[in-house]
Amino acid sequence: MARAYTLLVGGAVSLTLRTAGLSAAERFDFWRSVICDAFVPLRADPGAGPFEGELHGVRLGELQVTEIAATAHAVHRTPRAIAASTEDYFKLGLQLRGCCVLSQDGREAPLAPGDFAVYDTTRPYTLAFDDSYRQLVLMLPRRLLRIPPRDVARITAVRVRGQHGTGALVSALLLRLAGHLEEYEGYEGPGGVRLADNIVDLLVMLVADQLEGAGSGAAGDRPRLASGRRALLTRITVFIEQHLGEPDLGPDMIAAAHFVSTRYLHKLFRAEGRTVSSWIRTRRLEHCRRDLRDPLQAGRPVGVIASRWGFVDAAHFSRVFRAAYGASPREFRSAGDPDVGWTLRGV
Repeated sequence: MARAYTLLVGGAVSLTLRTAGLSAAERFDFWRSVICDAFVPLRADPGAGPFEGELHGVRLGELQVTEIAATAHAVHRTPRAIAASTEDYFKLGLQLRGCCVLSQDGREAPLAPGDFAVYDTTRPYTLAFDDSYRQLVLMLPRRLLRIPPRDVARITAVRVRGQHGTGALVSALLLRLAGHLEEYEGYEGPGGVRLADNIVDLLVMLVADQLEGAGSGAAGDRPRLASGRRALLTRITVFIEQHLGEPDLGPDMIAAAHFVSTRYLHKLFRAEGRTVSSWIRTRRLEHCRRDLRDPLQAGRPVGVIASRWGFVDAAHFSRVFRAAYGASPREFRSAGDPDVGWTLRGV
């Protein structure tokens, strides 16, 4: 039974497992196996008293969405478990009932119902549940949130309250998802992909807000100048997103709109390990990729989609798309399951 959970990560649409049918002596060992197969390798420690657990998960595009209900226990992502992993993910935990303490990167985030936090499977963390709880967990490839490596530690284990700003938007969507999770069983088609894309877009906004709001950094030791650069870069990336469809979008236009020199703009992006042009190209390709797999746009010509996102030369678009995804736009669109095997290679 635990082995079946590998299918959820690798491609199955939904699965439900419970410990209720097992003897008390077997339950926690089974649970430990289930969560390692469903998520990433973990060390699990039981709490006091008899253990009970139930887990229901669905796959939406590249997101794995899992609702967990269990009694007290703790899980630890240890260096040894990290070394045994081959893939990198971010996880988001939304507390639905009970309480949880998430620890990572020297911080502790106490989560009450409605709160959530992001954590990174490539570094150690602990989740401690002192009593019965229910939680919704999203797991997604790290690349989807587009966080520069040096900034990851600034957003992990930071409690986000679901009452204000982008946090309220994310919380409301996830609470609705949790309340109707069974409706998404068998939802492997384009509708599930579109829902996953919307969730990821909100999470990207949330992370941008967190990075800008972090100011001098999590430990308070970054100079104010560095904080100003981070805020400026956030505004610039939002500006780029809003103007991707304009063919003349480029360093000169972006720099002028933000009253900085083109040289300084390039310096900002170099500090993040990328170039302005590669960032624009990558974001345009991602939007084209979404439109090509959108059933509502199945009748729209490839060239029209490319032009919508700023690619004016059809031959050039086809070349850069193939370089990024390993297939031409038409091959990608005609593939039976566009969510399997199409990974951005880096452009």
